[in-house]
Amino acid sequence: MTAGESGRRRVLVISAAMGAGHDGVAAELARRLAAEGADVEIIDVLRLFPLRLGSVLRSGYHGMIRCAPWLYELIYQVFFIAKRAPGTSPFTALAMAGLRELAASRPPDEVVSTFHVAAQVAGELRARGGLPCPSTVLVTDFAVHRLWLHPGNDRYLCPNPAVIGDIAAATGRPALHCAPVVRPEFARRAADADAAEVRRRIGAAGGERLVLVTGGAWGVGRVVGTARALARSGRYTPVVLCGGNERLRRRLRGAGYGIALGWRDDVPELMAAAYALVDNGAGLACEEAFAAGLPVVVHRPIAGHGRDGAGAMARLGVAAHTRDDAALLRVLDTLGSGGADGRRDGTAAVAAALFTGSPAQAGLVSAPPRPPEPESAATGRAR
Repeated sequence: MTAGESGRRRVLVISAAMGAGHDGVAAELARRLAAEGADVEIIDVLRLFPLRLGSVLRSGYHGMIRCAPWLYELIYQVFFIAKRAPGTSPFTALAMAGLRELAASRPPDEVVSTFHVAAQVAGELRARGGLPCPSTVLVTDFAVHRLWLHPGNDRYLCPNPAVIGDIAAATGRPALHCAPVVRPEFARRAADADAAEVRRRIGAAGGERLVLVTGGAWGVGRVVGTARALARSGRYTPVVLCGGNERLRRRLRGAGYGIALGWRDDVPELMAAAYALVDNGAGLACEEAFAAGLPVVVHRPIAGHGRDGAGAMARLGVAAHTRDDAALLRVLDTLGSGGADGRRDGTAAVAAALFTGSPAQAGLVSAPPRPPEPESAATGRAR
């Protein structure tokens, strides 16, 4: 049933199951749009690839991040950020037929992409005249590499106000700052969570300073070393969110490095009870902490987008970025109401402004007023 037949606007959200961050943003965006009366469908861009190539790409990325980060770094340097890199992903054409077929069978009034490959596919199809509805890109990263940017898309929304001008200049399309798209529970639970109950639930003592540590849904990066440094300091108890990495959880428990947890549904409450978040991906977990008012340290970030995202957050003043354990402990020691440099209040205030100073409401993704020009968009490329 089309939007005209149902009387409701139909929005197609294209995400990717690369970890959980992009899907988390897509799910929250869909919830907000549905609350506004839209019919929303979420698809995984990896499922648009033929011959199960999408699953191969996901497995390959997962393997590189876990075992060969140097290889991912090389790919990132060559294809994501190099000045002479191609303007579109080499995989874009393979998924275009799938999106064209989907848009023809269930015509949307708007497409919203929350992953860079999705932005490439939708932008290229839109530029070639195969996507008749507007295409919006909801950037989920603070560091925006070139594969997020395709001039065939109609509009860009981004949580980092510092790069809005760069996005508009590179694409020739409108770009707006929007608040990070996170579940409202993170801000709400920060105000009313029972910290004592949370501590009891995870087996933490009453006087311990709990530091949440996360390596994303896959539990990747140097998480064990980070937990070890925190535990051995004697000043902090690491509470490690291992996601789906059961091997990591067993290793941490065997070593006695704090509290190791698997996949959790109570992360808003955990953030409300914690002293700080130590993350290595500079992704959705950081944005959720911003909403909860929890100080964020991006420590020894993963290669590529993780490292660049950590730098972008630090430059904006919403998080600290540390490269060794001594620096991590120094930053944590300055947090709290008695912090020597007021870092807790400073970063929390800057992060809060991301939610209150946004001219674009990400929950209401309205159609851009100016349609793209297929001929010029097809020949243009992000610089």
